[in-house]
Amino acid sequence: MAKIPAMNAVVEVLKSEGVDTAFGCPGAAILPLYKAMEEVGGIEHLTVRHEEGATHMADGWARTNGGVGVAIGTSGPAGTNMITGLYTALADSIPILCITGQAATALLDKEGFQAVDIVEIAKPVTKWAVQIKEAATAPWIFREAFRIARSGRPGPVLIDIPVDVARELIEYDPALDAPLPVAAVEPHLPRVEKALDLLLAAERPLILAGGGVIIAEAAGELRELAEYLNIPVQVTLMGKGALDEDHELFSGITGVQTSQRYGNASFLESDLVLAVGARFGDRHTGRLDVYRGDRKFIHVDIEPTQIGRVFEPDLGVVSDAKLFLQALVKVAKERRAGRGAGDWVARVRQLKATLGRREDFDTIPIKAPRVYKEINEVFGEDTYFVTAIGLYQIWGGQHQKAYKPRHYQICGQAGPLGWEIPAAIGVKKALKHTDPDAEVVGIVGDYGFQYMVEELAVGAQYNVPFVLIMINNEYLGLIRQASIPYDMNYQVDIHYDEYGTDNVKIMEAYGCSGRRVLDPADIRDALEWARKEARATSRPVLVEIMIEREANTPHGPAIDAVREFEPVPEQV
Repeated sequence: MAKIPAMNAVVEVLKSEGVDTAFGCPGAAILPLYKAMEEVGGIEHLTVRHEEGATHMADGWARTNGGVGVAIGTSGPAGTNMITGLYTALADSIPILCITGQAATALLDKEGFQAVDIVEIAKPVTKWAVQIKEAATAPWIFREAFRIARSGRPGPVLIDIPVDVARELIEYDPALDAPLPVAAVEPHLPRVEKALDLLLAAERPLILAGGGVIIAEAAGELRELAEYLNIPVQVTLMGKGALDEDHELFSGITGVQTSQRYGNASFLESDLVLAVGARFGDRHTGRLDVYRGDRKFIHVDIEPTQIGRVFEPDLGVVSDAKLFLQALVKVAKERRAGRGAGDWVARVRQLKATLGRREDFDTIPIKAPRVYKEINEVFGEDTYFVTAIGLYQIWGGQHQKAYKPRHYQICGQAGPLGWEIPAAIGVKKALKHTDPDAEVVGIVGDYGFQYMVEELAVGAQYNVPFVLIMINNEYLGLIRQASIPYDMNYQVDIHYDEYGTDNVKIMEAYGCSGRRVLDPADIRDALEWARKEARATSRPVLVEIMIEREANTPHGPAIDAVREFEPVPEQV
């Protein structure tokens, strides 16, 4: 077998694992890998302006096509800059691979330049972090990294490569190699049977679809089960898009913040919840005593240690979401358990029809719900959205509709500011072969926009068109609202003149374009302009919408999110 550079073998592995795009920043210690990418070819590379940006691009890429996203950095601070992105991917179960260069092996215990122990730093925020000690192990370590990233509950991995190891030759033939198999996590049939027993015995059951349904590509099976048994479906924030929100069985989102009024109301009236691929995050459950109430819970998760972690369910099932739903549908059909809509479905529909939130504001300054009304009406169901953390995340959960899986991307648990711009680039690049003309829209806040604004240069350099919609209240909005009980307004005001930062000029400085909107009557025209401008220029475009400065959004413990409004109508 012929000898080739170890990094050439690594590139061959990346290609065979489905990697067609990588995001990174070259540096001295990682140059052998860049040389290999040049020689082998087949992987497009985008040079980022910050390594955190690379991880968020890889994250957006992976969320969109289900593959393992790749971010590359050199030694020292390149790796430490990636930690936020690794944490974000771990929290949301996103498979990405971070590759870091490292100082030469002989310098690792001598305080060599940029010789940081990135493996130990990364271990708490990865499924696996490893340094390649022997060049001959490189292709096999990469194979194992991809297997681990995809297996069970997906997540990030990191591989660190000392520069002297990266320069070596090894024996490797890509024609004789292939990805390692990923074991399927199938449900135990008696537990599937018991789950059906509990569902059929319940008078007011709900299905709760979490992000695991989307990761498992199980939206079709979810809909089939819901329609066959006529059970209303709720989603978590990470599960948005698992069921079309206009579907007659969609019954909203329950939660402290990103919730619908009718979602909280219907949840509180339910007597059984089948949770599939959901982790019972605290912003979803609120107070556990209220959330649990007298209702029963079935918890289905691919990760065994997730079951019982927040509270003990009445039935736990370890399974891939898709395989569980397939098995449950099969058992239900074998029993001929299909049933009509009934009073419970009618009740949920009534709640949905009567407990909406108002969106038709025409006042100046603009109110945020009006922005989401326009977004829902302007952009079609095939649009890909990315959004992050703050009041606009809450408004998005409350008001924005999602219709398809993997079309509403949100960094749910970690919530890093600045995620949207790099993530939008990753989403757009993930679609280059399957849907190159797809619209990608990032919804940002005025503060988070400035965190990773430098990645606009990547969008401009590589002709990556997407629309940014900025909801600008010139405050750290969520923090300002959270500070109200403390009777303070300290260090949350970020405007310094009439409007603060001129974000349109920032766009122009990066070779992009933008508009500012002050009147709700102008929102739709600006959004339509942005769509056309992005297509015409093949670059990012901003619509900055100035909303009321001290905007608040209703949220609190799950039960209070219903109580704060008018009484719930009587049951039918």
